[in-house]
Amino acid sequence: MDMTFLQGAPIAHRGLHDKSIPENSMAAFRAAIQKGFPIETDVRLSSDGELLLFHDNTLLRMTGARLGAIDCTAEELSRLRLNGTEERIPHLYDLLEETRGKVPLLIEIKNVPERDARAFLTALADALKGYRGAFAIQSFVPKYVKLFKELRPNVPCGILGCAHTTKADFGGSLFWKFKARVIRELSMNGRIKPDFISYAAADYPNRATEKFEGLKLAWTVRSPKEEARARQYADNIIFENYLPTV
Repeated sequence: MDMTFLQGAPIAHRGLHDKSIPENSMAAFRAAIQKGFPIETDVRLSSDGELLLFHDNTLLRMTGARLGAIDCTAEELSRLRLNGTEERIPHLYDLLEETRGKVPLLIEIKNVPERDARAFLTALADALKGYRGAFAIQSFVPKYVKLFKELRPNVPCGILGCAHTTKADFGGSLFWKFKARVIRELSMNGRIKPDFISYAAADYPNRATEKFEGLKLAWTVRSPKEEARARQYADNIIFENYLPTV
């Protein structure tokens, strides 16, 4: 399996965004392509099962709407604007059509517990089936990584991890401490056998990252100083708020 594209140029977190260009917008994706940076983005479902590129569970921070992303249809979401600009929430197909293999893609599968996991992952696998560019999949949800590896065994799939989470990060789940430990310790790696890990830059190194012998990414790096530290432990970085050297 070729994963060299994950070790090349630094990866632009949610596209190359700034104060005037919203994250996970077509403008941010075009800016990354123009500079030659691979693109990291987030995929989730609308209420009618469309694959949309949006990070948060709720729409408030990026659009001002007091709704959950899963509560709206793709058409309803398309009417919203990102951070007061004219940019809309993109569909996955919009990004694939724009990129056309010009730069690699790193797609994070967001947790959508309201929908059947296999149906969600099958829809994603089908959408990417004809795409000719380099791409990889990652998620905090071990089940998603396992399912996608079964559906597309030739696609690099990675587990996201970090050492510090809160109950709110798990929607107030009664089992949040157990889930936090799984994410912190990457304790499902033995069963899932991820092709790479993507761990919080500030949390390198630790027992879990040192134990993993494969390719390692570090997120989210926000300065040259943070980059220098992260590169002591990781093979590549996911960055924002500054321009690293390509």
